[in-house]
Amino acid sequence: MIRWGALRNWAWKKKRPRLRGRRVQATNLEAVENTMSITPSPPTVKLKSRVIVYVDGFNLYFGIRDHGWRRYLWLNLQRLAENLLLPDQGLVATKYFTSRVRYPSDKQQRQSVYLDALATLPSPGFQIFYGHYLAIPRNCRHCGRADMVPSEKMTDVNIAVEMLSDAYQDSFDTALLISADSDLGAPLRKIRALFPNKRVVLAFPPSRRSSELEKLAASAFGIGRQALRNSQFADPLMTASGYVLTKPPSWK
Repeated sequence: MIRWGALRNWAWKKKRPRLRGRRVQATNLEAVENTMSITPSPPTVKLKSRVIVYVDGFNLYFGIRDHGWRRYLWLNLQRLAENLLLPDQGLVATKYFTSRVRYPSDKQQRQSVYLDALATLPSPGFQIFYGHYLAIPRNCRHCGRADMVPSEKMTDVNIAVEMLSDAYQDSFDTALLISADSDLGAPLRKIRALFPNKRVVLAFPPSRRSSELEKLAASAFGIGRQALRNSQFADPLMTASGYVLTKPPSWK
């Protein structure tokens, strides 16, 4: 007599694959390899730190002039900004703050040519913000002769407004300020208080320094000869309309 229960158990054992520990003998090796393959993760891309450069035009101009480096006044500010950045930083914008000179005429002419040169830089990456330039009459203490003393207005206010506005809009990680004007201590102090994760770095023009600003900044350094020499406009310089600009003779 056949015992059907024993026969059933014998048939099940014949069909069942052998188990060796935890390994199963696979009939389709390629299928097993495909299921065990691991897709590599994409490489992590490190984003560059965003930098906006703020240029105090008159502070930079007089610093270069007083240092005896007039030949470097034909300055491409966008290129200077790029040359001052660290390898892990990316330039978002360069903002230049100045006032149009009205007196004397030769200085007015030099500035006009230079502003035309700056107008060749691409926007919105490069922007100019104008304040007011006043010529105030004053009598000489020694000879009594009347003279006109230039006075620039609103540059520090314009810089402060732009820096704070950009900070509120999260437009930069680092603000690079080219100036040594101690009047700019107020916006630096406010940015430091309201935006502790944002950095303000000072780039002092030649012959210029401010210990007060340096205390408020994350770091500070002086702009050297090499950075200025490597950031010059071509001479002559052709505008998009075909007009040729030449470096003022007194800057050569």
